[in-house]
Amino acid sequence: MTDRPRLYLSPPHIGDHELALVKEAFATNWIAPIGPHLEAFEAEVSSLVGIRHTLALVSGTAALHLALQLSGVRPGDEVWCSTLTFAGSANPIAYLGATPVFIDCEEHSWNCDPGLLAQALDDAARHSRLPKAVVVVDLYGQCADYEPIVAACSRHGVALIEDAAEALGARYRGKSAGSFGRAAIFSFNGNKIITCSGGGMLVSDDVELIRHARHLSTQARDPAPWYQHSEIGYNYRLSNVLAGIARGQLRVLEDRVLARRRINRMYQDQLGALPGITFMPMTDSSDGTTRSSRWLTVIQVDPALSPVTAEELRLVLTEDNVEARPVWKPMHLQPVFAGTRVIGGSVSERLFANGLCLPSGSAMSNADIERVVGLIQRKMGY
Repeated sequence: MTDRPRLYLSPPHIGDHELALVKEAFATNWIAPIGPHLEAFEAEVSSLVGIRHTLALVSGTAALHLALQLSGVRPGDEVWCSTLTFAGSANPIAYLGATPVFIDCEEHSWNCDPGLLAQALDDAARHSRLPKAVVVVDLYGQCADYEPIVAACSRHGVALIEDAAEALGARYRGKSAGSFGRAAIFSFNGNKIITCSGGGMLVSDDVELIRHARHLSTQARDPAPWYQHSEIGYNYRLSNVLAGIARGQLRVLEDRVLARRRINRMYQDQLGALPGITFMPMTDSSDGTTRSSRWLTVIQVDPALSPVTAEELRLVLTEDNVEARPVWKPMHLQPVFAGTRVIGGSVSERLFANGLCLPSGSAMSNADIERVVGLIQRKMGY
């Protein structure tokens, strides 16, 4: 193992605004969970995304849990979910005692296959087995193809929840990620495009959904002078201090998106001609109305064309203290979800087998990129 500095996959990138806002929270003694930074952060995300109602929470997983519960998901219901994703997209289904059914992705975007989803919903309707909700993930900073997805879910009256945890700053046909479906969620985990060390957000145009979620997120305390509770609640609210960090990060979101897109272009320019190397396909439009944030740069290594495998590249990067990770292992292959039903599956399985996520942090220097590129080129004999 080298003694060279560690190059992380997607580390936090803190700027000049965050500390000042945190100091303001301390100076005004707004250390308790609720405070002016929290309210301002919610308003700023609402304006950015174009959604009327927002609720800042401790994680994207907490946001998805509330979104599903308030969409009527109960024990024994089915909830369909993108299979090529992180476990946080699927675990809340299990929290509620529901049964996950996983949906394969499409080649065009690596996101939920709209045709496969529509056909499966039509088939389920004929057998009176429609799911209670569908969770569609915006993978690696790219929105799914929502026009046919929204149409299919609407046709059958199935709640659509957008998991935009990885996609803040992305756009689809002129609308921001997070503005599709009955509700959507974001994550501000430490590896996301902006972070407040943790954190998430639930967004919706449904005022009653957010009102009820706000009540549940603060232990569902009734409006009484004593502590009274008529339903089970959760300790899910984001703190005012962390919201100050998030507000500082939000001010530079566009800069962070542009930096990640620049890094992606540099990788493609220097690695795109190597045999067997392809990049995650992007659905960007020429007018910018559809745009990926390029949260992570992800490659596929075709073992029939490349002299090395994705795993061999990962290992050579690891030896040089460079963090790289396989593509998400599909949920239907996870031991915890063994035996669950999957609709399709072959595309996500191949992407997992041959995929590799490269360091993509927005603070990466040209020298950092050259370090990664050089390791890959040398391993491939170039």
